Amino acid sequence: MTVRLTGAEALALRMTSLLLRPHPVARPETVAGVVEWFGAMQAQDAASGLWSLGVRLPGRTQDDVRAALERREALRTWPMRGTVHLVPPRDARWMLAVTGVRVLAGAGTRRTQLGLTETDADRAADVLGEALAGGGRLTRAECLATLRAAGLDTTGQRGYHLLWYASQRGVTCIAPHVGTEQTFALLDEWAPDPHRPERDEALGLLAHRYVRGHGPVTRHDLARWTGLTVTDATRGIATAGDALAPVEVDGTPAVVDAALLDAPRAPVDDVHTLPGFDEYLLGYRDRSLMLDPAHANAVVPGNNGIFQATVVRGGRTAGIWKRTVGKRAVTVTVQQLTPFDAPLRARVESALARYADFLGLPLRLTW
Repeated sequence: MTVRLTGAEALALRMTSLLLRPHPVARPETVAGVVEWFGAMQAQDAASGLWSLGVRLPGRTQDDVRAALERREALRTWPMRGTVHLVPPRDARWMLAVTGVRVLAGAGTRRTQLGLTETDADRAADVLGEALAGGGRLTRAECLATLRAAGLDTTGQRGYHLLWYASQRGVTCIAPHVGTEQTFALLDEWAPDPHRPERDEALGLLAHRYVRGHGPVTRHDLARWTGLTVTDATRGIATAGDALAPVEVDGTPAVVDAALLDAPRAPVDDVHTLPGFDEYLLGYRDRSLMLDPAHANAVVPGNNGIFQATVVRGGRTAGIWKRTVGKRAVTVTVQQLTPFDAPLRARVESALARYADFLGLPLRLTW
């Protein structure tokens, strides 16, 4: 039986799936638990990735999250769409294998543009593998210096491509920052006990984790999030079986985590200050439930893929915010996309105070 949902009901369930309000069965209380719940969390900007975790782990600080990443509760790599995500270490290798095929297949065009060859890319992966063996960990600058010493050209965007390729191949992964510098390690050493599902099982895992962490969603949403074909997305949903349930959202066929069917669907009025690149907006093909199209350019200026941090009220994007982190305080400027009355301003300030506490700094707020 297909359950019919209004947009408001779907939005309430979506916020629940995204762990932004109480969930009837899921209560992840660790970095590992949150990342495993989602399966993968967008994290190309390291600071945004930390707050994406922090906002879902009330009371934890940035230092707490960093310590969890040092304990290897999650790692960063490029599993989907050639974009950096936080993933469970045991799942990194199979996710790269299943979702990275199409990205790797198209990488030749980019190499030609950069004046690199496939031989160059494979050589870079081998050089980095040798340099990092035995528990090594190198900063981005040290990796590039190692590649140059091996006779590889890293100028322009060549260095980035070679680092990306080594991780996309499953040789390296992104380890936590040392100070302000990105570091790299061997994937085999950071995830020594990889899960190795067959392809159909892997598609089912991807579908189940995506839907439970984002739903209600369509198969096209899943295809966009993973970079898979719609055919593979459809296969994954079918493989997930009874874990997912069919619904209609304002007449559009979708699926949802079956455990959510009994969750409250009443409209919500929660206020959240989410980082840029959070799964709340990035995880969908159609964002109209959460974002008024009239405000899309403010959130993603010029449609350039750079998402601003958002103020979300009742599931809808109501503003954006920008922060400057100093040694003595974090300064935040809020831009209203819809009018804020005095009570809403107070709630936004309270939410931003949580962010400041996460950083361990006083808040300086301007409107």
